[in-house]
Order: sequence, then C-alpha cells, then structure tokens
Amino acid sequence: MKRAIVVGSAGQDGRLLCERLERDGVRVAGLDLAHARLPDGGEAPAVDILDRSAVRALVASVRPDAVYYLAAYHAPAEERGIGADLDLLEASHRVHVVGLLHFLEALRVESPAASLFYAASSLVFGEPGTALQDETTPLAPLSAYGITKACGTLCCRLYRREHGLRASVGILYNHESPWRRPGFVSRKIVDAAVAIRGGAAERLVLADLSARVDWGYAPDFVDAMVRIAALGEPGDFVVATGAARSVQEFVEVAFGLAGLEWRRHVVEDRSLVVRPSPTLVGDARKLRSATGWAPTVSFEEMVGILVRAALARAGQGE
Repeated sequence: MKRAIVVGSAGQDGRLLCERLERDGVRVAGLDLAHARLPDGGEAPAVDILDRSAVRALVASVRPDAVYYLAAYHAPAEERGIGADLDLLEASHRVHVVGLLHFLEALRVESPAASLFYAASSLVFGEPGTALQDETTPLAPLSAYGITKACGTLCCRLYRREHGLRASVGILYNHESPWRRPGFVSRKIVDAAVAIRGGAAERLVLADLSARVDWGYAPDFVDAMVRIAALGEPGDFVVATGAARSVQEFVEVAFGLAGLEWRRHVVEDRSLVVRPSPTLVGDARKLRSATGWAPTVSFEEMVGILVRAALARAGQGE
C-alpha cells in the first residue's frame, strides 16, 4: 500500500487532499501545527518542520511514496501584496522555505525515489504584464508570500537539478471550497450574503468590485496535485482555469443564489484599496498535456457550492 505525508493537513487543501488520498487507498501521515496523524491511524505530537532531525526521522519512519508540502503562512491582506515587514518575511520564510528544505534533504537521504509536490502561488509572478502566465513567465514577486514561495520553487528546481529528486511545483491560482477560512474575499462574500438573507446583517463593504481573479474549485486543484506527484518526470506546472472573473461577478452570483439584489446591500469603498491587485490568469496547457487534467466545476457551480455550505453553517437550509 502506498504512503504519503501531507504537510499542512489542517488547511483547506490539506483536508481535501487527505480525503482524496485515503479514497485512493493511500495511507496518509498528516502534519499540522497541533499534531501528527500517522499512517496506521494513530496520532503523535506535532513534528516541528523546522527541526531537521525530526523531519528526517519522520521520513525514515514513514518511507513515503510522496510528500505533499502544502504548509503556508497565510495573511489574507498580504496575499494581495500588502505588507512586507520583518516578522512577516521571517515567518513566511520559515514555513515556505526552511521546512521545505528539511523535507527535500530528508527525501534525498532517506527516500530518494519518492516524489515531492510543493504548493507555490501565482503571486510568484508579481505584476507580470502579460495576459496569461505559464511556466516560462519570470518569477518577480512583490509580497512576502510571493517572495518566499518563489524561493521554495527555486529550491525544488535545485534539488531536481543537483540531486535528481522528483520535486515538482504546482503554481496554484486562487481556488475555493467550503473549507476556505474566514477573512478571504470569497468567504466574506458568501457569509455576508447568507447573514443578510437571515437578517443578521444589512450590508457588505468591499474594496474593489472590478478586481479580476482566476478562480477555481479546490478539489479540482487537489486532483491536479495528485496527478503531478504521480508523474515520472518532475517539473513546474501552472494550475489554473485560464479565465478571470471579477469580484462583482462573484457577488452577483452569490447574492442571486441567496435570493438577494446585490446592489441593495453591497458597497464599494475604494479607499480600502492599499495596493491594486494585478490580474493574474494562468495558462495550464503544460499540465493538461502531461496529465489530462481539466477543471470539472464551473465558476457559477463553485459559487453555488460555497453558498450552500454557508447556508448549512447558518442553519438556513437551501
């Protein structure tokens, strides 16, 4: 039976990935900040990914066929390119780079035939000035999140080149599911629509309705991760839908599904825009060619899934 380590198993993608791998018959060791779930179903104290010896011991014990490194230091405002103070840079570097290096090195020594998938971000491209971005687009990040994810990407390339490790990078564009944490714009919109519908709120204030985003469905992106990790030839792969939709379009669909006229409840306050968000749209042709991957859920269907989940959380039914 195959084994996998999922680093960041408590996050949106980690939860979905663990479920997917277990459905596929893979025994999963899941790591999060609080604990480690072992392949035999037991639990152990959390493995500190910043402890090189602990990571090596874990890899030596599990002998994984694949490691999925999804650990991320999230700050929603910073993901829009806002904020780059020292504390943020250091925290991001520890999670996105140092922990990754410990797993790369542990695999090199203990399990060199295993594959590693690293979850990077479209923010590695900064403001590329091109309508579409692919694997040849230069890395030019502008935020702490993007800078450290770009560094992690380069580390994977280094271990591929110098050590022959099967280290692949998924350059992930925005992707949503009911597991998305509060604070992200998608969750703000659907939660506000449901709260207004139930009489618990009256309006939603957003910074920029015209901002455009390449939005996908998180389980589709998890499927891409599994396909990439299974490839015999590692590489970098853009994971995206290739279509941009505006925040206003998201609002229109979500509020419409909640039975509301969005213009009566949504206010745009552009004074909240600290830094305009670049429009990033990914070209996933390399991924499609290598794996046959394609999104299965449309933008409208994805928003519907999020709204229904928010209604269920609020006890409002359909």
